[in-house]
Amino acid sequence: VLAAWQRPYLNIFKHFRVEEWKRSAKEGDVAALTDTRMKGTIYRIRGSNPASSYLQLPRAGTQSLGLTGRYLYLLFRPLPRKHFLVHLDIATEENQVVRISFSNLFKEFKSTATWLQFPFVCGAAGKGTARRGEELGLGWHTSTKIYWAAPADVRWTCLVLDLPSILALYLSRRYGHLRGVKLCCNLLVKNLCTSNLLFEPGVTFAEARLGDLSCRGVAPMPRELAFPVPKGEKWHNLYDYIRFPSEGAKPRHDSIQKSCPRPTAGDQEEPGCPLPQPVTLSRAVCDHLSLVQQTASPEAVSAPW
Repeated sequence: VLAAWQRPYLNIFKHFRVEEWKRSAKEGDVAALTDTRMKGTIYRIRGSNPASSYLQLPRAGTQSLGLTGRYLYLLFRPLPRKHFLVHLDIATEENQVVRISFSNLFKEFKSTATWLQFPFVCGAAGKGTARRGEELGLGWHTSTKIYWAAPADVRWTCLVLDLPSILALYLSRRYGHLRGVKLCCNLLVKNLCTSNLLFEPGVTFAEARLGDLSCRGVAPMPRELAFPVPKGEKWHNLYDYIRFPSEGAKPRHDSIQKSCPRPTAGDQEEPGCPLPQPVTLSRAVCDHLSLVQQTASPEAVSAPW
């Protein structure tokens, strides 16, 4: 059950006041910057060693964020031609701590009873070398020494991690809560968010109301968590959206990467890229989604931590 102070979503950076560095920790080259394109503050984490360059929540490893939302949203951009690493510490229902890590340093998926390591493939599925690398389960730049490094044109990305599904699929464990997050080296990060709701970027509040999308499992991204879209542009032409695991099953190569481009109105579905299946939601969930559509920027409610 999602606590009231975490509904309908929790803006982690805002709620835990990352900029004050009292309940979060930073090490190495970590800076808060004003980004005109993102229209707000972003955090830049740079360095060659993940152990000495990171942003961490909570400050101490003995503490816990205590966040129970099903989905973790990370809005970030890898630094071009660099490698990054992210650690998530998850508590199961049995209070066992499992670390979920993903990085473009990892060349293959690895797992133990307490650690899952997922390769992250930067960039969209494309043609030529990139397409061949995807078919082999490899990645970008397979013929060069930088192999997994982020390409020069890497985009800002909305990564959606279904935490209960990851634990169930890979370890047959039941999700308890999110204990901690460690963002290591060579990242630009706009925000972190948890929620039980599945937000859809590129859908406006007006479109959601007009199409009654709430009861079909689609809610627009809250404004304070959304990437800006200039007038006349489309969200999916500017940014990447990755949901993991996709379609409720293990990906073909156990790597985190952008799937087929999402068709918009009038577009043809690409071969091998099935459209998402409709979702039937309960009345209670529909009410929560409607609340999100009506409330662009709800006030954070204080809670013990």
